[in-house]
Amino acid sequence: MKHWKTSVLRRIALLAATLTLGHAHAHHVWIEQGAQGAVLHFGEFADNLREASPGSLDKFTAVRARIVSPKGEQALAPKKGAEGFTLSAKAGTGESIVAEADYPAFDKKEGDKTLRGVWLPAARFVSGFAPQSPVLELDIVPTGKAGEFQVFYRGQPLPKAKVSAIAMSGWSREAVADDDGKLRFSLPWQGAYGIEVRHQEKAPRERAGEKFDTASYVTTLSFSLGEGLPSPASPPKTTPRQ
Repeated sequence: MKHWKTSVLRRIALLAATLTLGHAHAHHVWIEQGAQGAVLHFGEFADNLREASPGSLDKFTAVRARIVSPKGEQALAPKKGAEGFTLSAKAGTGESIVAEADYPAFDKKEGDKTLRGVWLPAARFVSGFAPQSPVLELDIVPTGKAGEFQVFYRGQPLPKAKVSAIAMSGWSREAVADDDGKLRFSLPWQGAYGIEVRHQEKAPRERAGEKFDTASYVTTLSFSLGEGLPSPASPPKTTPRQ
């Protein structure tokens, strides 16, 4: 318990420091789906830490979400609540939900230069492990093989991507994708998982008419397993508020 409290306090302190710069490198977004529907959360999946409103959840200037299925795409209407953005529909069999969130730009000093940067968090939820096609700029999808995933950047496989598998209990593993962007994890536990990949692009780009020098991507693929060993207990849910 002491170790968990120390970890959470460290992450909260890091978030406070990075929010001063308008940027939260350590955090990510992910989608959870249950009987009551689907919700996009912001925080730390492994620590069961979910940012709240009023609070850091209010930093997002826009959230876009849609269902992706073999029949096409359906736009969803995210609605901000106290602990996340409730989505207007759930993913059915063979479907995914994908979401992207806009976060304020930030300035970063590199030597004598000041670079304008943007942080681009995104999420995908899958209801099963049927093969999926990439639709996010940085995307990670199941290949149809047990425990195997593939990373894409702008529609092309991303070789040597560093990927983490995380369970809600805090259990985690890391892997490096092969030259085709593929990697495999052994997922022993029942319950929710997040598969996270990050990528940084140091090249000029534009978002909604605003120009940037660097882009930092983080995408989390989430799903739930009904089979496996009973999962270790998750940390108590934490929702920092203003």
